[in-house]
Amino acid sequence: MELSLSNFFNCEKMIKPAQQIGTIPPSKQIYQNTINLAWPSAVERVLVSLVGAMDTMMVGILGAEAIAAVGITQQPTFILLAIIFSLNIGVTALVARRCGEEDYVSANKILRQSIILVGILSALLACIGFIFARPILNWMGAGSDTLTDATIYFRIIVIGMFFNALSLNINAAQRGAGNTKIAMYTNITANLVNLVFNFLLIGGHFGFPALGVAGAGIATVLGNIVAFSISTYGIIRSKTPLKLHLKDSWKLDFKILKSIFNISSSAMVEQLCMRIGFLAYTKMITSLGTVAFATHQICNNILNMTFSAGDGMSMAASSLVGRHLGAKRSDLSIIYGKTAQRIGLILSSILVLGYIFGRIPLIGAFTDDPQIIALGSVIMLIVAAVSPLQISQVIISGSLRGAGDTKFVARTSFISILVIRPIITYILCYPLGLGLFGAWIALLLDQGLRLILNIIRFSEGNWIKIKL
Repeated sequence: MELSLSNFFNCEKMIKPAQQIGTIPPSKQIYQNTINLAWPSAVERVLVSLVGAMDTMMVGILGAEAIAAVGITQQPTFILLAIIFSLNIGVTALVARRCGEEDYVSANKILRQSIILVGILSALLACIGFIFARPILNWMGAGSDTLTDATIYFRIIVIGMFFNALSLNINAAQRGAGNTKIAMYTNITANLVNLVFNFLLIGGHFGFPALGVAGAGIATVLGNIVAFSISTYGIIRSKTPLKLHLKDSWKLDFKILKSIFNISSSAMVEQLCMRIGFLAYTKMITSLGTVAFATHQICNNILNMTFSAGDGMSMAASSLVGRHLGAKRSDLSIIYGKTAQRIGLILSSILVLGYIFGRIPLIGAFTDDPQIIALGSVIMLIVAAVSPLQISQVIISGSLRGAGDTKFVARTSFISILVIRPIITYILCYPLGLGLFGAWIALLLDQGLRLILNIIRFSEGNWIKIKL
């Protein structure tokens, strides 16, 4: 057993002899490189989720209706941001590949062109969200007890979408170049601002007005503005080859824009499939009632911390895979992808134990409603089962994206999230009468299917041949 575990974590054993191109660094060095790149992203993403969870906790003092009002805006927000997320995937992959080739002039051109594109699109999307907020949320299934608060909250946070999108874009380029710490500092500071103003504005403290749900929205926008300011300052004052020079050409370069779209188009399909699938999934859950949806929202906040930890590892894997493919070391790309998976496996094992034994205190941190605590404590057992599947599939997806294999990831998301998850959710929730339990079982099956498909794709190794 000890020998098997040693081989499993041994980096030299992660590739076949025929795949080796050059000298393989010691396993300790590879794990250290992966951790050094991953921990800032993982900490950043977990803290973002933690702040989101604390938003829910702070809003929770206003009751289950307030939790539901904030929660129901999440999927429409993510749908509006889906285009931005997909463009950022392309930006990370391209910047990583160019930095691996040491072509920093092209990397900086990609950065500038993406900023122009994201700035225009985010402003347009913010206007759409603000104007059509009420019909969007009404269609989402917001009840009469949540629609007004949800509309106010949604309109406020889409105002900050412009700043949020640009910050995300700059940080995506930084990650591609291997600069993950700046994104961490950006989001930690911005989220602290968010938390402080949540405290001041939701309940009203130190002379500030008690604005309730609207206060939570204003705090989010202020955090977005701070994130944009820090990320912009960081890229302008950067001491690395990836740097924003305001005097450089800012004219549209359609060749670069085309290269971004070539990678991002599949990621865009993936994001839209995910968001539409999640929207359909959430819409079915909202019809189960306020208590069920509030419980779902709390458990989903907790699961998001798992996703965030995996997403941080995924960002590191994407950068490492892309940069080593650019450096013509596909063997190291495979090894770094698998190393990130091994680290994720250890992390998920710890989370499983925490979720099982700490499930009641975790739910209790969000609410004192006995109905929600009773229902949530059982759902948390499913959360524990989902965690290792989710972390592994997110990391493998990140490795494939870093190689530019975004089409396969998009197809997987289409099949699993847009088709299979909603169908199974409907069958389990309604004909079989399992309610919220059925929805979470469907989520478990969705994560398992995507993990299997991504493992098969990664193991085949065709992704190392993709040219960007």
